[in-house]
Amino acid sequence: MSKVLKGLPIILVLGLLFLMFRPYVVVPAGHCAVVLNLASRQYRQIGEGFHFVMPVADQVEFFDLRKQTYSMSKTSWEGEVKGDDSMRAMTSDGQEVIVELSLRFRLDPRNVKLLRQKIGTGKEYISKIIRPELRSHVRIAISEFPASKVYSSERRTVENNIETRLREKLEKAYILVDEVLLRDVRFSDAFQAAIIQKQIAQQNAERMKYVLEKERLEKQRKVILAEGEAEAIKLKGQAIAQNSRIVPYEYAMKVAPNIKGIITGGGSIPVPGTVSGGQ
Repeated sequence: MSKVLKGLPIILVLGLLFLMFRPYVVVPAGHCAVVLNLASRQYRQIGEGFHFVMPVADQVEFFDLRKQTYSMSKTSWEGEVKGDDSMRAMTSDGQEVIVELSLRFRLDPRNVKLLRQKIGTGKEYISKIIRPELRSHVRIAISEFPASKVYSSERRTVENNIETRLREKLEKAYILVDEVLLRDVRFSDAFQAAIIQKQIAQQNAERMKYVLEKERLEKQRKVILAEGEAEAIKLKGQAIAQNSRIVPYEYAMKVAPNIKGIITGGGSIPVPGTVSGGQ
């Protein structure tokens, strides 16, 4: 029992030293760590879980491997840079556009050690790589399209161009691009007013086309109706020429229903559908 008591202070001292110098690290889920040995200047990368390290000699830095979003926005609290961080670019036809966008990316989990070694500590990869490359390739992509295309359905094509350029460039810096989102594209007030006027003019033109088409169809209907009436008159004239009793007969068809007959200079004409009083 006395030996245990004698050894207790040593155990306590070792435990205290263990807690003070922490010769271990615990890497949380979705992260990795890069360990730099200050003596040898060698880097090594460790994954999730518990790991032993050399106190004082090893410098440990954690990196997030999960999907991250870098935004350049006019909204002051939304992006990495406080205040209005939207960017300006010129279209191929010389129109200035104001762009708000987001980049979704991940660190290459196989090469975080190289990222730390070549680019720097913490999130220096954002200020040194992501931000300047994003600004550069957005400007290049937008400059390839006229303003009307950037403003319309070609917007997705612009996004794809930026993604393609960034994916190739950032992969060399051990950063994987998932998606580029052009969240807002704004033009000068004068240009937006011109676009609105153009849309109104197009709508008016479509409305006029509809009116003209309607009038054309109505004219066509009247022509067909007139041709039909002319044909009917022609046939009726031919019938009258062949039988002179057709005219009195048609007249008799239109008299009041209580009239039994009609007396004309040529004699009496019985009304069809009636029975004469002598029968």
